[in-house]
Amino acid sequence: MSGVFPQLRPGSRPRLVFTDLDGSLLDHHSYDWSPAAPWLGALKEAGVAVIPVTSKTRSELMSLRQTLGLSHTPFIAENGGVVALPPAWCHAKREVVSGADGLVVKNLAVDIGLIRQRVMVWRERLGADFITMSEMSVSEVSAWTGLNEQSARLARLREGSEPLVWRDTEDKLTRFAEGLAGDGLHMTRGGRFWHVTGDIDKGRAVSWLCSRFEALRGTAPETLALGDGPNDIAMLEAVEAAVIIRGQHGLDIALGQAGSGFPPRLYRTQASGPEGWAEGLSYFWGEEGKA
Repeated sequence: MSGVFPQLRPGSRPRLVFTDLDGSLLDHHSYDWSPAAPWLGALKEAGVAVIPVTSKTRSELMSLRQTLGLSHTPFIAENGGVVALPPAWCHAKREVVSGADGLVVKNLAVDIGLIRQRVMVWRERLGADFITMSEMSVSEVSAWTGLNEQSARLARLREGSEPLVWRDTEDKLTRFAEGLAGDGLHMTRGGRFWHVTGDIDKGRAVSWLCSRFEALRGTAPETLALGDGPNDIAMLEAVEAAVIIRGQHGLDIALGQAGSGFPPRLYRTQASGPEGWAEGLSYFWGEEGKA
């Protein structure tokens, strides 16, 4: 990330960027992120935390955050089910590091075993036709996602959500979602999969992390979020400024669906993927932006 960085417009408060990955910071097909690299460099130089908020697993993110230069920032995995905190985001002596990665991990969802059990119960009751990621082989996960074999293996290591490919009617999908809701579970749609989680979403995880930041730093952050899919709506409604990146999946993204009652300042990009990501940053926080 060397070279000339974009000029970041000055702000009066500390800033946080929350970003979806697939189809947003990462290209939907190639997973390339190079068009966003100059803005990532500018934000890092200015001390602005860029926080991935994704359906990916914690295992997938461990190496990816190093590649993106985000090894010192928190991340939100599995659509809000898992939050990982580096030391600077933790309460001293009150939180225990989980694993060898030096992170404190908070599971905001329910146990993956319970999710899978109830998914199977409702499939049998309704005679529904779908396949979950845990039922897929590594090669099938690769075919659906475009990931290589190693990345596909990491994608299957779920802690708080179960992705699935729906192959039945819309009516049965509604009945399936209603059945899961009665069990305290929630369905949300991503770019490739439906995701079954506990009573959590990206927006509530973002709000939890903002509250954590304010408790530690004594001031509320200025917040910006970027996403391209239906599972990003709650996140986009939980911040002060939102960027809807032009998607490549044909799914409509309309705010006001997550119950916030009012949309944030909003910008829809012309470009998709990391080009749209950079476009959104320039619009709101660039020196020559319009917001």
